[in-house]
Amino acid sequence: MFAQYILKRLALIIPTLLGIMLLNFVIIQLAPGGPVEQMIAKLQGMDTGATSRFTGGASGEIGPQGSTQAAQNAAGSGAPSKYRGSQGLDPAFIAELERLYGFDKPIHERFIQMIGNYSRFDFGQSYYRSIDVIDLVLEKMPVSISLGLWSTLIIYLISIPLGIRKAVKDGSKFDVWSSGVIFVGYAIPSFLFAILLVILFAGGRYFDIFPLRGLVSDNFDDMSFWQQMRDYMWHLTLPICAMVISGFAGLTMLTKNSFLDEIGKQYVLTARAKGLTEKRVLYGHVFRNAMLIVIAGFPGLFISVFFTGALLIEVIFSLDGLGLLGFEATINRDYPVMFGTLYIFTLMGLVLKIISDITYVLVDPRIDFEKRA
Repeated sequence: MFAQYILKRLALIIPTLLGIMLLNFVIIQLAPGGPVEQMIAKLQGMDTGATSRFTGGASGEIGPQGSTQAAQNAAGSGAPSKYRGSQGLDPAFIAELERLYGFDKPIHERFIQMIGNYSRFDFGQSYYRSIDVIDLVLEKMPVSISLGLWSTLIIYLISIPLGIRKAVKDGSKFDVWSSGVIFVGYAIPSFLFAILLVILFAGGRYFDIFPLRGLVSDNFDDMSFWQQMRDYMWHLTLPICAMVISGFAGLTMLTKNSFLDEIGKQYVLTARAKGLTEKRVLYGHVFRNAMLIVIAGFPGLFISVFFTGALLIEVIFSLDGLGLLGFEATINRDYPVMFGTLYIFTLMGLVLKIISDITYVLVDPRIDFEKRA
């Protein structure tokens, strides 16, 4: 039964999640430039700006001033160290930094402890912001939800009808000129569209119609409900347009090719021979078969737009979301934020894949995942 298949998929989430976390944990932990080296570089005056947001110690036990003083007191020891740039620092001070960031334990103990905490959704505290990771993610979530949800919805609302029409009108003038527009959208990255929109409509050179910064206005709390909705959509217009323009091309062509493949099959010819109208053939028979491949791509598209595709858009429009958070965490080697967001994103992606399978059945009840397995 389909319910048994869903239960099996839910059970597979655990080993899949563990495997992904283990692989990334090993790669990141063994890579150079970890938080200890970042702190040593900062203390030695070699900070390149990656940790420019540092405002306090990871747990309040060592702050930047105290660490600097300790480093100065420890200078001159000349003891060798496994960390780059640590020459002249007391090994006891290096050991204190390792204990502060949890590197005083073997790698397998750190991983087991991390997974145990994550199973309770305890993601720890950011090294450089002195705030819980879950609070930091929740703080950035509205921006990413707004960009990801609206962009994905609009992309599907545009791409599916357009792809169907292109399939029906294959080879016509409409198909040719719309393909030209699609190829332009596919070829130009979203951040270039974003820059163009800023120049044209956000006071860059021509028109000053839309705001360039933030998700809402400063006086948002003083507005009425409808004014807030208008202000919210006003701020989102340009970022979403930039993401939709570059995002609908691939899905449109996927929809078109899927429908063309189904239209040429024997069951369509049989349905037409029985006297069914073209609309009945298209939406009663072709649609549910052709849409399967489109639905299959939904989790990947949503995750891409939601978590990664909006990074440069967030930077250009000064939107502080999860994409920017993940980028800064990677640059700063903020491991709690890196692994915490990876855990959350991976878990959501696996759940969305199961939702995609459920949608398969809703579109075409004939599908039996147990027999397919």
